[in-house]
Amino acid sequence: MSVFSEKGKFFLGCNYWASHAGTRMWSDWRPEVVEEDFRRIAEAGMTLLRVFPLWPDFQPITLLRQGGGAPREYRFGEDPLPDTEAGRAGVSEEMLNRFAVMCGLARKYGLSLLVGLVTGWMSGRFYAPQPLEHLNVLKDPEALRWEAKFVRCFVRRFRDDPAVVGWDLGNECNCMAPLTDRSEAYVWAEYIAGAIRSEDQTRPVVSGMHSLSAESGVWRIEDQGELMDVLTTHPYVLFVPHCGVDPIDTIRPGTHAVSETLLYADLGHKPCFVEECGTLGPMFASEKIAAEYVRRNLFTLWAHDCKGFLWWCAADQKHLTHAPYDWNSVERELGLFRQNGELKPVTGVMKAFSDFMKTFPYLPLPPRITDAVCVLTRGQDSWANAYMSFVLAKQAGLDLEFAYADQRLPDAPLYLMPGICGDSAISGHRIQELLEKVEQGACLYLSLDDGLLSGFEALFGASSKGRYRFDGEERVHVSVDGDSFPLCLEAPFRLKLEADPAAVFARDGEGDPVGLVHPYGKGHLVLLTLPLERTMAQRQGPMEEDSDDHRVYRYLRRFASGEKAAWIDRPNVGLTEHPVDPGHRLLVLVNYDPEPAEVA
Repeated sequence: MSVFSEKGKFFLGCNYWASHAGTRMWSDWRPEVVEEDFRRIAEAGMTLLRVFPLWPDFQPITLLRQGGGAPREYRFGEDPLPDTEAGRAGVSEEMLNRFAVMCGLARKYGLSLLVGLVTGWMSGRFYAPQPLEHLNVLKDPEALRWEAKFVRCFVRRFRDDPAVVGWDLGNECNCMAPLTDRSEAYVWAEYIAGAIRSEDQTRPVVSGMHSLSAESGVWRIEDQGELMDVLTTHPYVLFVPHCGVDPIDTIRPGTHAVSETLLYADLGHKPCFVEECGTLGPMFASEKIAAEYVRRNLFTLWAHDCKGFLWWCAADQKHLTHAPYDWNSVERELGLFRQNGELKPVTGVMKAFSDFMKTFPYLPLPPRITDAVCVLTRGQDSWANAYMSFVLAKQAGLDLEFAYADQRLPDAPLYLMPGICGDSAISGHRIQELLEKVEQGACLYLSLDDGLLSGFEALFGASSKGRYRFDGEERVHVSVDGDSFPLCLEAPFRLKLEADPAAVFARDGEGDPVGLVHPYGKGHLVLLTLPLERTMAQRQGPMEEDSDDHRVYRYLRRFASGEKAAWIDRPNVGLTEHPVDPGHRLLVLVNYDPEPAEVA
């Protein structure tokens, strides 16, 4: 069993480039600097480094051409490729030896290495061997031939080194070249994963990708889950949609990493961990606030079995003058330690968490109790709906797992189907499977985002007086157990309803029903005709603790199973509950507000 899949285990580390040179560490090789870096990293309590054999350094081939520019021969500069295993792969023996030294240093300091193999993209710069620079390296046959040669040679050389614990396809390889078809992305990932596995079947193949999609785009969560052993997220607030809209020390940024990581794990059916994360420099957050941000993330990810956390990256790179550091200001101040070796506050937080993990008596942490399944559907902004469903559920005291409408749905007492769009959101046989679960006693909540449903009157106990497009906001009055509160939600359309026999829990400004609850067999159907989750995803500014936005989800909490022993009274304090044995529960509480909180 690998470090990436052990139940309840959590690892801690960082992405690594040598502190003196960044991406030039292999051409400006200084093992004494690497050793000092490793000593600092190990003393900070970290155990795993993600490292990068820069592709053109390790496969430094050149292409010589003959008359008319026709290709003639691959060489190392002017020298013929040696008639050796590495030479035939166009791989530098010198670089392999340098990597072997690094492996030895990792073993010396008790560090494990996750190797990003095809490192052709780094911090905004494209890297490739000279003959391949002008090719689409994700689909051109000549590029693919040399990639396979490199990967097989490298893995064969280091497959017996105990320092190496996993093979990452490479750093964010979906940024190396444009693709227009999902199948192209699938074929490339399968091809590289196959090259790895042809040489080493003992270590996991790790995705290394970021910004995967549930349902649209070229790079899909489902495909990576099928092909990889481990999935990865890179949850930066600057680069992920619907993030970075409120201060980093509030609940949405505090739950971004965990919600994205759980989404990948649940839809991909594979372990997933945060492979890169950071605050991208002091303009996003001071060092003190960045440290608190990391502390929240560490305890949150651990409590949700998200496997591990790697900071980006080991050392500051302000002193480096080559690209990409000369190009990109957000690449210069991201280290755990400064150029002079001084540790930053975030490093102290990671060390404290490492020490906590060594002494905490309830390890491995038992799985948390989940209350509901969030079902994502076709045609919607799946990330917006997943992200905000998770946040609203957390504020309401619910714990979610995710599923996609095309997949088999796990059993649960409560299903959330947010932001239904169009007329093909979910197939008839899948919705029938879900309704059968409701008949047996589950509850299904749906919110509409211009979505259409069949069997409406029988399901929801209401009839339509008309439906028409509308571009604006609706001020909704929600009434739950005699307690009324307002919500302002976007309204892409208006659906005028006559509620009979359904009960009404929310009405619009004109008094028409927009929130219904109706019995179905032994269970219930709950309908909100407005896109609560997408509205919240697009709303700017922090989600204040006294806001009413989460109270629809708090209403849904009554339909949960009741397995939990504890509830709390602060929406921006998260709680997970972990059964230790029949008589004991472990509670993990995380405060997502910048100020201390007292909870009942």
